[in-house]
Amino acid sequence: MSSEKQYIELYEQARNILCDHSSQVLNAQRDAAFERFRKAGFPSRKVERYKYTDVAKLFEPDYGLNLNRLEIPVNPYDAFRCDVPNLSTSLYFVVNDALYEKAQPKGHLPEGVVLGSLKELATTEYYNRLAAKDDDAVTDLNTMLVQDGLYVYVPRGVVVDRAIQVINILRSDVDLMVNRRVLLLVEEGAEVKFLFCDHTADDRHFLATQVIEAYVGENAKLDLYCLEETHNKNTRVSNVYIEQQANSRVNHNVITLHNGVTRNKLNLDLVGEGAECSCNGCVIADKRQHVDNNTLITHHVPHCTSNELYKYVLDDEATGAFAGRVLVKKGAQQTASQMTNQNLTATKQARMYTQPMLEIYADDVKCAHGSTVGQLNDAALFYMQQRGISLKEARLLLQSAFINEVVNRMELEPLRDRLHYLVEKRFRGELNKCEGCKLCK
Repeated sequence: MSSEKQYIELYEQARNILCDHSSQVLNAQRDAAFERFRKAGFPSRKVERYKYTDVAKLFEPDYGLNLNRLEIPVNPYDAFRCDVPNLSTSLYFVVNDALYEKAQPKGHLPEGVVLGSLKELATTEYYNRLAAKDDDAVTDLNTMLVQDGLYVYVPRGVVVDRAIQVINILRSDVDLMVNRRVLLLVEEGAEVKFLFCDHTADDRHFLATQVIEAYVGENAKLDLYCLEETHNKNTRVSNVYIEQQANSRVNHNVITLHNGVTRNKLNLDLVGEGAECSCNGCVIADKRQHVDNNTLITHHVPHCTSNELYKYVLDDEATGAFAGRVLVKKGAQQTASQMTNQNLTATKQARMYTQPMLEIYADDVKCAHGSTVGQLNDAALFYMQQRGISLKEARLLLQSAFINEVVNRMELEPLRDRLHYLVEKRFRGELNKCEGCKLCK
């Protein structure tokens, strides 16, 4: 059976079940998404934005789905300890695709801020408005099958001083497919920081699709950090859509420390003058892990700024890919954009594919892009060994320094400090699961 056929048949057979366990707002988008998916199917590697990852192959296995919303026994506080503790965050748990209501903090969020179940709080004004424009098969599949997710609303002028940390836990006794959705609304003048930590709590094969839609109002600020520490049986396909209004600020960071197959896509639209975005990514991969980051930043109007820095360190037979495109539309004068992708391959078997692109239809801009792929400097390694540092330790120090340029850009200071430790731990081969995760033992 083809990858598409099994999902088409699943939707035709289980549509009523999906709808019965969801809400009117989510249900209203299903049929249109299904028709788009049925006609187009999964993209082949001939499609420009999917040339480095065989998406159809990722969806071939027959995973189970929790369509009837059966309760999966787990107590996150007793069974799970995140590897990024003590950040003074407002801590929430999402188990598979739903907010874990039994273990939510009270009184941590400012008055007017709403955080809760997507199926209960989503509105037709915002849900799927950005995502549907993309005509992306994975997004359409997610829209077809999603039954719940996370909704966050930050009202006008409210500053959320304490970061909101969301622990996404994949939990199942059998191989499982999870379709997660996040909707973030940050109104004019508001400020908020989010840290999403993805983890697996069982030694099972997981396939997770995730769609995040974020609307950032005028003079608003959104910091979005996505940290993945899963395992090599996990497949994660995440599509993020962000729309920025005038003079807004977005800081988007994606960190992949341990995974199986990961495919991250970012579409960011600067639609208001004076908007600025900073997009950073760091990847550490070994064995046969695969990490593909694909970005599209569109400057629709004048006087906007974008900056991207993605760094990879690949060992063993790992594969990495970065394809970044900055699109400056006609009339978007005085755009400033910088895109940089730098990569280290530690073995001859590791593979890195890099494709930075600029597409410019305005004549008064400052745009630049560049990429490098190389290995550790032999002279630096020799110099360090001459001073009593072992070859293994010298390699670790140079790799850590290389990645830490990205980590140092992260504005959430407690996370930044913790990531320096986690990066070193990862290079030492010690980061196979989170500390204290009893479910993984």
